[in-house]
Amino acid sequence: MLRSLMLIAFAAFLINAPVMAGNEDNATWIAKCVDDNKKEGQEVETVMVYCHCMNSQMSENESQSITEWEQSHPQEAKACSEKAGWKD
Repeated sequence: MLRSLMLIAFAAFLINAPVMAGNEDNATWIAKCVDDNKKEGQEVETVMVYCHCMNSQMSENESQSITEWEQSHPQEAKACSEKAGWKD
């Protein structure tokens, strides 16, 4: 229960922080990435750092989701996984 509440709070923060900065698209992509990875067995903070990192690697004109984009960009995915502390 606490883990779910933490995920919701972090997702809300990520959604709102970029919006306040004027970039709703980034918030949408990051929230989708967090949702796509919620069953990967990682800590919420790890997923958040990973998704934010991946989003920052992508072009502003990218039309793919982070989850789609990572499939064709394994080097970026590896670097962001390392940065986030993703555990296999």
